[in-house]
Amino acid sequence: MEPAEELKRGADRIASLILYSDLPWVDIAIEIEKLRERCMEIDPEHLDLFENLYESRFHRLWEQWREEGQLRRYRRI
Repeated sequence: MEPAEELKRGADRIASLILYSDLPWVDIAIEIEKLRERCMEIDPEHLDLFENLYESRFHRLWEQWREEGQLRRYRRI
């Protein structure tokens, strides 16, 4: 599998966790960190793209579909 496809699948998985599970933000943040680490392993030149594209997507989904206050407590990511 190509690096871009692997990252896309991982990001889709995290988006699904946000939308369809009851995991708290701290657990979602752990999954995001795991995907970030994988990005550093397979495609480190595009880490900034990962952070700008996928992390903003995860925050937007959380704020739209979950508790905004919970996100603020764990805003490190």
